[in-house]
Amino acid sequence: MRLNLWILTAPAVAALGVDVQRPLTSQPSKIPSLGFGTWNIPKSNATEAVSAAIQAGYRHIDCAKVYGNQIEVGKGIADGLKKTGLDRLDIWITSKLWNDHHTPALVSEALDDTLVELGLGYLDLWLMHWPVGTDSAGNNKLDYIIPWQHMARLHQTSKLRNIGVSNFSPAQLKDLMDNSETKPGVHQFEIHPYLPQTDWINFHKAHGIAVTAYSPFANTNPTYKPRDDDPPFLLKNKDMLAIAEERGCTTAQVALVWGMSRGYSVIPKSSHLNHIKENFGALKCKLHDGDLDRIDGLSKKYLKRFNNPSKDFGVKLFEGLEDS
Repeated sequence: MRLNLWILTAPAVAALGVDVQRPLTSQPSKIPSLGFGTWNIPKSNATEAVSAAIQAGYRHIDCAKVYGNQIEVGKGIADGLKKTGLDRLDIWITSKLWNDHHTPALVSEALDDTLVELGLGYLDLWLMHWPVGTDSAGNNKLDYIIPWQHMARLHQTSKLRNIGVSNFSPAQLKDLMDNSETKPGVHQFEIHPYLPQTDWINFHKAHGIAVTAYSPFANTNPTYKPRDDDPPFLLKNKDMLAIAEERGCTTAQVALVWGMSRGYSVIPKSSHLNHIKENFGALKCKLHDGDLDRIDGLSKKYLKRFNNPSKDFGVKLFEGLEDS
């Protein structure tokens, strides 16, 4: 059993509790390993879903300006805290800087706007969503060093506890670190059994950068339109189903335990209350090393990246990584 419930920025990990996760500090080393994602959750039930997630035990909520639901998510956070009797310090909130606010004058504005939408005084973590900037005419280009420098300045204020990046390539991350005194505390990118990115994860561990995995259920996300060369849906994969049946877990729980066992946080999302509770039950799902090894082998047959907007952005992304 290789599961740990809290993520450390060093290779070492610490297991704390099973039913409720509480950030002990505001450092990246204490991100609750099982978070709740809000991508694609409609405004109509985002408030209810986020509140239900907090009531179910989640202490890590992942948001973004571009998701278009931050006002509703913020109301859900407030309602969840009220109904559980928790304080703001008891939960970890992440949001992200969108591409159209990379210019220096707009970075601070973007943070303030996000805080207003969420109804918060500070973020535990603010990520640069993509290493891509979009100008007022809608033109895209690689643009991350200057906006990162402005994020680093804001990091010195009371509005931000930590800053990080998302969807960077190895060359881009190295370039960022070489040209800044502030190292990202966290890097969020796509990871699941069809895209394990083991070497890339190990690079972050060696450099003291925490990792968060989005799309832990792979092609289950409706945003990823099916293509002829797609592998079977991860949650219906025969190996995943067999492991789930043997261990008395759901396939979603199996996928989440696999991710957490590898030393990073995962952010499943759902707008259905039963799935929200069910996914949190991953903290009680126990897998054997043989199960984890079996899941490790899925990418040898089905290596697939599902989120790659290189064509839409008109820039090359993920160079040097698996299935780029």
